[in-house]
Amino acid sequence: MAQPLISFEGRTIIVTGAAGGGIGTATTKMLAQAGATVIAAGRTQSKFDAHIAPLIAQGLAIIPVIADVGTDDGVAKVMEAALAAPGTLYGLANVAGGAAPQTWMRAERVTRADWRALFEQNLETMFFMSQAVARELRARGNPGAIVGVSSISGLNSAPYHIAYGTAKAAIVAATRTLATELALDNIRVNTVAPGTTITPGSGAYIDDDIARDQAAIAMGRRAQPDEQAGAIAFLLSDLSSYITGQTILVDGGLNLKWTHLGADNTSLFLKNEDFRAAIKA
Repeated sequence: MAQPLISFEGRTIIVTGAAGGGIGTATTKMLAQAGATVIAAGRTQSKFDAHIAPLIAQGLAIIPVIADVGTDDGVAKVMEAALAAPGTLYGLANVAGGAAPQTWMRAERVTRADWRALFEQNLETMFFMSQAVARELRARGNPGAIVGVSSISGLNSAPYHIAYGTAKAAIVAATRTLATELALDNIRVNTVAPGTTITPGSGAYIDDDIARDQAAIAMGRRAQPDEQAGAIAFLLSDLSSYITGQTILVDGGLNLKWTHLGADNTSLFLKNEDFRAAIKA
């Protein structure tokens, strides 16, 4: 009988940002379905109850861990669970991150606190979790794979969202350096850069507009979380065994057209004129 092309049997993989019902949840489900024991890290019990508990009820090997991976204590708690889990520690999907609607604003309005918060939420969670996993893999002489999540905003301009875009760009830079340092240890580091994706988080400021999506995106639609999860699973898998230090843009061709900025250079994906006016004030 032919073996599946992607299998994580016997491997333990950590997913941060696992319980939000978007890319992290889709990644958790996909990896567990492919045989991994998944350490699903997140901060909110209610989100675990809504999105992770049903997956566990299906019999998937998912170990929920309530922890804030933006803190040293949170990273340590996740690593403790990963090292105690069945299987061999192998991988990490850094999905934790994002940005609330109030983080959109003109560059000159961004405070140090705003800047630092978005770097802590996006770059620091990726780096310090990656550091912890790499340290354990090297100590055991184990191969492994680490995947970050950047954004199309980290590969292009991010008008009225400069701190988020810059933090996501920094993930790309960190990926390349980590990949170089860890290559001879047989630990690969790559990143996925999603385009606009239908998630609970993005729903806070992006509405449904089929005509806009068809005009802005070559494939004519926004991504589903599973489509981002598929790219993450590929980069964690042995199918990508000779790929490291890369950032894969998963955007349905949005970057090919890059027509989503209106006449005032604000994103056409933003929900309404009041919000657009507020971030430009």
